[in-house]
Amino acid sequence: MLAIHGALRALGESTCIATHGGPWEYLLAEAGVTWTRLEPRMSPERCARLLRDLPGVGSPRQSMYSDEEILAHARSEAEFIRQSGAEMAVAGFTLTTLLSTRLSGIPLATSHAGSYVPPVFDAGLMPAPSRPPLPLLGLLPSNLQRRFMNWSPARTGIYCSGFNRAARALGVEAVPSFAALLLGDLTLVTDIPAILGVSAEVLESWRPGRGYRVGTTLRYTGPLYARLDLPVPERVERFLDQPGTVAYVALTSTPEAVVREVIAAVRQAGPRVLVASTVHDLSDLDGGPVLVERLLPSDRIMPRVAVAVTTGGQGSVQTAVASGVPLAGIPLQPEQDLNVHLVQRQGMALCVPPHAANSVATTNAVRRLLDEPSYRDHAQRLQSIVAQIDGAKTAAQVISHYLADLRGRSASSSAAACGQSVH
Repeated sequence: MLAIHGALRALGESTCIATHGGPWEYLLAEAGVTWTRLEPRMSPERCARLLRDLPGVGSPRQSMYSDEEILAHARSEAEFIRQSGAEMAVAGFTLTTLLSTRLSGIPLATSHAGSYVPPVFDAGLMPAPSRPPLPLLGLLPSNLQRRFMNWSPARTGIYCSGFNRAARALGVEAVPSFAALLLGDLTLVTDIPAILGVSAEVLESWRPGRGYRVGTTLRYTGPLYARLDLPVPERVERFLDQPGTVAYVALTSTPEAVVREVIAAVRQAGPRVLVASTVHDLSDLDGGPVLVERLLPSDRIMPRVAVAVTTGGQGSVQTAVASGVPLAGIPLQPEQDLNVHLVQRQGMALCVPPHAANSVATTNAVRRLLDEPSYRDHAQRLQSIVAQIDGAKTAAQVISHYLADLRGRSASSSAAACGQSVH
């Protein structure tokens, strides 16, 4: 969001920022931007609970928020939109904006779906899940699991029930499917055709049918990942400058016990381990061959390590690609499965199922990525492809063009209405 905000302002668009808070709110101040804090606030405890309830992690029979929270978030956001006079909202994984923008009558642009978009399902590109979202799904052969993962997003309402109860209470359009829950009116697809395997023509000509909101559009922007203006701590610099290989473990949105088990498994492969602990307290692991920091600028860390270990969110995968570093992905949900599968198909990554993350499977994957030069060769090949793409700038241009069309249609409608009135 900070990258898109800066790129929009560079194009001359007027912007404002609002947030419900959370552990990284301070980064807004460090970036020198002003923002409005909305209620309800996301306390550390509430954020931790949200991570446990995310799609693919928590039960599909819930909506990550209580009905009261969804209503409160949507109304607070709608009031901010009204007071700011915004013509369009741009959001990450703040799903209540699906309701608040409808309540406010403005379109919503989103980037958090990454490549988990309808043309991918239509092309059958979703892999069999590493962690089946439904227990019985894991009993099916992998080819049937794969077919289900491509067939189901637009045909199931998992995670949607609370949002739809709130939509009825607010008198706004419901969310027709799980796929629609992750799409804005304008969905920024933060990937490139060469990696995703879907041409720009096919993706951008897609039109919504059953299971999607009318008017949903898709546009490629290219990679979009965090480039935080944070210093690399001095002790991390010393750690990276020591002889030998380093593995970077950055497992966000992951239970602490799993993170600890993965660190131990990575150590068994031989490298020293640099850990971004994020919301977890792993300070007891800090020392000797393991160094733990809460938050690190991954775009500056990854180019200096031999291998990265992440859950396969699109941001971390794209950072690995941009850094030319091999990746071990431990996906927790379908979108992450897709991201890891795409770069594994390109020869730069290996996927470790989460149920095996604490085992020799992680050790062997890291060892293989370290020992076989082809993985780094392929990572550097992809690095050269994305090196000239400015995803934030392209995203801002796409949003600006969408707004220009919107303003043009509004002016035409006003002129027509005025002409009719005079007549």
